[in-house]
Amino acid sequence: MVDDSRLQRRILGSSILKWGYDLHEAASGEEALGICRTRHIDLILSDWMMPGMDGPEFCRAFRALKRDTYGYFILLTSKSAKEEVAHGLDAGADDFLTKPVHPDELRARIIAGERIQVMERELQDKNRIVSSTLARLQILYDRIDRDLVEARRLQQSLVRERVRDFGGARVTLMLRPSGHVGGDLVGMFPINDRQIGVYGIDVSGHGIASALMTARLAGYFPPGAPDQNIALRPGPDGGWQPRAPAGVAAALNALILEEMETEHYLTLLLGHLDMESGRMVMTQAGHTHPVIQRRDGGLESVGAGGMPVGLISGAVYEDFEVTLGPGDRLLIPSDGITECTDARGRMLEDEGLFAILRAHVGAGGEELTDALVRDLTGFAGRDDLEDDISAVLVERAG
Repeated sequence: MVDDSRLQRRILGSSILKWGYDLHEAASGEEALGICRTRHIDLILSDWMMPGMDGPEFCRAFRALKRDTYGYFILLTSKSAKEEVAHGLDAGADDFLTKPVHPDELRARIIAGERIQVMERELQDKNRIVSSTLARLQILYDRIDRDLVEARRLQQSLVRERVRDFGGARVTLMLRPSGHVGGDLVGMFPINDRQIGVYGIDVSGHGIASALMTARLAGYFPPGAPDQNIALRPGPDGGWQPRAPAGVAAALNALILEEMETEHYLTLLLGHLDMESGRMVMTQAGHTHPVIQRRDGGLESVGAGGMPVGLISGAVYEDFEVTLGPGDRLLIPSDGITECTDARGRMLEDEGLFAILRAHVGAGGEELTDALVRDLTGFAGRDDLEDDISAVLVERAG
């Protein structure tokens, strides 16, 4: 309580002490400010008119103090003009009491200030809980982020070789998830001296669950373990031969539906190339259409679509054949490429992919796949593409 009148302090102070409050008295704003600097004060009852620092000036100085909690400020005044009340509120006062002060009104105003402080303390407690929870969540997020960074490295390691020259053909793989990890997978594997296998997979959804699915699927096409490769079978001469790609898709469909407890399905483009004849047998299970670019630059889209793998029991898949002449190449893109959107929401589609391939007709291998990524991010206007993108590029020698 701040008042230059000792009598006023004694009259009001007796009531305040009787109501059970701890009371500190000051005869001036300067003295009161010194108390507020050294003690925790919840509520101030200050006279307006005092020598030296008046009530509004003291209120401003009090508000400028660094405090952990809010202090409720009541001005005692005989002033009732609107401009005077506005001046007091502008100085930071919360309430006013007109002299002479009635004890019941004083107690009611103090209780009102208490309610506000109780609410403030409850809010502070809740904020502390929220801050503590957010801190724990940040720690958890940081751990998950570190795990995802490592998971990205592991997923990229599934594609051990980006480029491989098999003599009669060269294969280049491109894999770029939209987040830390993704649901796309590409690969290649030797079959025998004249045949190689390639595949592109796109698991539904994004993120960790899709990435785990691709990791399991990679185990079905190990490039260095033909006896464990679902796409191969023993040949009559003791070597290895390709299984019909449509039969492989059907086998994967049964495996996913019968053995993997997952809601995910996938699209697949699986094929094998005879490097001597250029004959390539493929099956398309809902995957984006492959594109053939002939040696003279001509482009054609091949494939008939087909049903995704792991969606319907007993789904039937069909093989189709193409022939790659010397110098021809085949691109197996994921839908993240053809469905890439620009700032206005327009998709690249097949026409846009054809334009990119025409623009880089003289590029091959990683030079072409790197150019494809650059042109896609340029088309989208951002580096962080919305979907995973992947591609397999098969270039026949000659």
